[in-house]
Amino acid sequence: MPLRTRGIRTWLEINRGNARNNYAFFRNLLRKQASLMAVVKSNAYGHGLVDFSKILEKLGVDWFGVDSVVEGLRLRSRGIQRPILILGYTLPENYTKAARNNVSLTVSTFAGLRDAKRTGAKFHLKVDSGMHRQGFLLQELPQVIKTIQKLKITKRQFEGLYTHLAAPANEKCNRETKRQIKEFRSAAALVRGEGYQPILHAAATGGILQFPEAHFDMVRIGIGLYGLWPAAEFRARRRQPRALKPALSWKSRISEIKSLPKGEAVGYDFTKRLGRQTKTAICPIGYWHGYPRLLSNHGEVLVGGRRAKVLGRVSMDMLVIDITDIQNVAVGSEIVLIGQQGRERISAEELGERAQTSAYEILARLNPLMQKVFV
Repeated sequence: MPLRTRGIRTWLEINRGNARNNYAFFRNLLRKQASLMAVVKSNAYGHGLVDFSKILEKLGVDWFGVDSVVEGLRLRSRGIQRPILILGYTLPENYTKAARNNVSLTVSTFAGLRDAKRTGAKFHLKVDSGMHRQGFLLQELPQVIKTIQKLKITKRQFEGLYTHLAAPANEKCNRETKRQIKEFRSAAALVRGEGYQPILHAAATGGILQFPEAHFDMVRIGIGLYGLWPAAEFRARRRQPRALKPALSWKSRISEIKSLPKGEAVGYDFTKRLGRQTKTAICPIGYWHGYPRLLSNHGEVLVGGRRAKVLGRVSMDMLVIDITDIQNVAVGSEIVLIGQQGRERISAEELGERAQTSAYEILARLNPLMQKVFV
């Protein structure tokens, strides 16, 4: 048992080398002048907001994207120096906190413009080019510019202009994506025609890979920095499907082993009736840790270099697994829930597919209280 995991029941292993590989992969796709924003919202997609951001800052990212003022201020309090943009909604009473800590805000309403003026906060104006979440519609921009001018908001405050592409990794939606890019170009021309020079950005991971014309002044990389492709179909189309390397593995260890006779039932509501004498093991993790309850009687983990099926319901803090056909397994043996063991691998994508969700949700729902071990 490695010293770094002694005394830990379950942990997330973060691979610095894989993070470095993923950063270099995307940096090499960009023009030299283009900036790279690392999107570290939602606890850096489960990888640990502060520590993963420190790795990325050392690698040379230009910006950080977070969801909230809470995340932005936490990064500042832990020594992150690079510019930070809050991509989500900020309450009016928190604009001053952001301004005092040099954290930029997303503004997508006229009320937000007035709050930015009141507090002096720097902001990036969000354009709704078709996804229809945050953002001003293109036809609203003339009035937006008039409001900025009327409020005498400085060019320094009006720091950026951006949009979000709804389906850049989906080939069936290429026409709509190109329309979004065209609409954003129109928005940029309108703003720059009034003498403003905001940083332009539109592409996240899928857009970076599929639409070089959407790189503009800066790109925002989320899932790709963590070593995952934005969609399975997209990964299959790449000439280098292994160019990205997952930075996170999730591990635990067996806490108990027992032998149960044929006919016994396992777990809450007795949903699994054993069809043979079965050797079972307990893994001390459950849905509290982020393992989906939908994987009851359906999921698999790795132990002894082989796949072991989940038996019965996923409990809050425990799984029962079938180790009948796996040799040399003992209390304390390592279990892999996400990652590789021997020749077998279980990816976040696989977990997402089995649980009828996405790798994004699997990672974002990993309990932030689980200890992280950096290797």
